[in-house]
Amino acid sequence: MRKRLFSMLMVTTLMLTMLTGCASGNNRPGESTESQGVKETNSGDGVVKLRVWAEESTFDTLNEMVESFKQEYAGQAEFEITLEANSDAETKNNVLADVHNAADVFPLADDQVSGLVAAGALYPVPNAEEVKNANLADAVLAATVKDVLYAYPMTADNGYFMYYNKKYFNDSDVQTLDGILAVAKENGKKMTMDWSSGWYLYSFFGNTGLDFGINDDGVTNHCDWNSTKGDIKGVDIAQAMLDIANNPGFKNIGDEGVVAGAKDGSVIAGVSGVWNETSLRECWGDDLGAVKLPTYTVAGKQVQMASYKGYKLMGVNAYSQNPEWAAKLADWLTNEQNQTLRFEKNGQGPSNIKAADSDAVAQSPAIQAVIAQSEFGKLQRVGNSYWDACTTYGQTIAAGNPDHVKLQELMDILVKGITRSVAG
Repeated sequence: MRKRLFSMLMVTTLMLTMLTGCASGNNRPGESTESQGVKETNSGDGVVKLRVWAEESTFDTLNEMVESFKQEYAGQAEFEITLEANSDAETKNNVLADVHNAADVFPLADDQVSGLVAAGALYPVPNAEEVKNANLADAVLAATVKDVLYAYPMTADNGYFMYYNKKYFNDSDVQTLDGILAVAKENGKKMTMDWSSGWYLYSFFGNTGLDFGINDDGVTNHCDWNSTKGDIKGVDIAQAMLDIANNPGFKNIGDEGVVAGAKDGSVIAGVSGVWNETSLRECWGDDLGAVKLPTYTVAGKQVQMASYKGYKLMGVNAYSQNPEWAAKLADWLTNEQNQTLRFEKNGQGPSNIKAADSDAVAQSPAIQAVIAQSEFGKLQRVGNSYWDACTTYGQTIAAGNPDHVKLQELMDILVKGITRSVAG
């Protein structure tokens, strides 16, 4: 979901116990689990102990899922399952900080997979073919490294789009950013977007013909957003963004700003994701609208705004003391039944093919918007130097370039920051 949200919160605990059990053995990464019946493992006292990291806001839903897991495997083992609060955005950092003491099972964003695999921290999915067949192909690809499936697809909604209040906008207005800003200005209201985040900033560059991506080393980036050639140059994008920043209908604010503004009536549109659908519906009710991102004006053209698209996955710690049971639990937490429950309780869009094909999902404006936007998105694969460089650039442009730096110089600084080595 969103990058760099919160540090890990420890510890909130939920203990769930199931009768009967015995176990032995302790597989290492890469060893397979039997498809019919898991070879029981234990922690030395006859109890299978598993720790699960998750966002604290999802604990109630996870409680139901783990309870059903207990019922599913009644009689096969005695479980002690503990939930601990952890930001999904920080999973990789927290796992790699101390992999031996990290949770057995944890959600993660798909862009964290390669780093965890490189560190040997993810236990490969034992029933890979079954999981692949059950989920959207793009979600499976996002969880795969060198043809090995390393995590269980869980959601297919980790992207962003445009929310709007139907009291102010018609279908035509929301097709272009110019139209949205004109309506907001006319009504003394705001449309919001977070320009301090490279996640959202990519929107202006992705469909312009300019190039950006991570290098084969998996650490550094290549980028030509400062290009002086082609139909759309780097300075054209900078100027287009300056024009937006100077529009009275625009407000650069963090992702939470669209909800805060909707509550006080100052915001009538904003770029965000499915996590804000419930809060915005409380503000706008049946007037809640959601569509793919609009086009924006750059170099005299209308260009479709791009996006990063992503997937939430469930991973298993390769150093778990009970890797086979941890894999069974991760599989259960991401099956059709529980992806449906996750949508019903938390509004998260399923990656499971059958769950995603339900009437309820079809009736969610946010889910349909993120699906529509996915056509114009790409998987987020970036090196760490991207984020700070984009934050500095985005905040400078949002402030109206107060030091009057030449736009080409701004773009050169941006690209130098994005492409610098980690040690640089």
